[in-house]
Amino acid sequence: MNALEADAPLIIAIPSKGRLQENTQAFFARAGLPFVQAGGARGYRARIAGIADAEIAFLSASEIASEIAGGTVHLGITGLDLVHETIPDPSARERLVHAVLPLGFGHADVVVAVPKAWIDVRSMADLADVATDFRARHGRWMRVATKYIHLARSHFAAHDIADYRIVESLGATEGAPAAGSAELVIDITTTGSTLSANALKVIDDGVILKSEAHLIASRRALWTAPQRAAAAAILDRIAAEARARAVREVRTRIADAPRVAAEAAQAFGCTTPQVSAFPTLTSPTSVSHASTEASLDELVLHCPSGRIYDCASWLKARGAAAVAVFAPVGVFEPENPLVDKLMAALG
Repeated sequence: MNALEADAPLIIAIPSKGRLQENTQAFFARAGLPFVQAGGARGYRARIAGIADAEIAFLSASEIASEIAGGTVHLGITGLDLVHETIPDPSARERLVHAVLPLGFGHADVVVAVPKAWIDVRSMADLADVATDFRARHGRWMRVATKYIHLARSHFAAHDIADYRIVESLGATEGAPAAGSAELVIDITTTGSTLSANALKVIDDGVILKSEAHLIASRRALWTAPQRAAAAAILDRIAAEARARAVREVRTRIADAPRVAAEAAQAFGCTTPQVSAFPTLTSPTSVSHASTEASLDELVLHCPSGRIYDCASWLKARGAAAVAVFAPVGVFEPENPLVDKLMAALG
């Protein structure tokens, strides 16, 4: 892609195909940010409904980290494995990119896997011994098949392993030992089942990196005021949707509501929103109940989703009236740490 211009929209790169693309589009849709592809489903550009100054660019997963590092897109969704492989130096990574937030999908590990037949190899220390012995016996270096060249070299250097040779893999890496083109592999895996099916095992300290899809910002890109405003609008919706999934709104009437709210915060991690997203609970039709509730305070809590039943039972035991639980669509907080950290990173 070409360098960004001052009047360009905010450019967000996402994977052009596969499960990562599906998960990414679903993630944005949940936040009220659906994609609109003017050229149809096969187009390589799209816009985001409701965000005028933003554009989606569909790129291959291997391109996205490079485009972010090069500053030709503002934001991108890619795995940490590709970010660390593309920008192996930590100081350069700090200078070029900012990890905005993990997205909760695309979990996978970059691992060192050796043949199951190597029963005495359980650790990187064992592998170091094998590498030295392999060169002495065969007169050549042990071969490691991988597409993660920088991650492999860094991990092997950290364990003082020098007697090996990288065999760059562009296809099914896990099949290299069986094909005779390598002795072991460094590959990415979700469950380990494919490695196991190819008679390989992950050694005990062989997890190089735990990866996950992240929203990544380019610190090298040109960021104008409209582009920053578009990013802030998008992150506001993303944060609001994430908060909404994390909590449920609990409403009731109870005596001494401020004290109960403080106790609920201590017991369940509940918070008291400044503004409720829902109308006031209607009192029961019974006159006696209505007169009783009139003397009670209204209580509104945002309770962690996994604690709502415990919290409701706890409130009832303390004399609460009917307890109602709602699922908010979005919870927009007064401040958004995602936006604050991004703007700080961009200077």
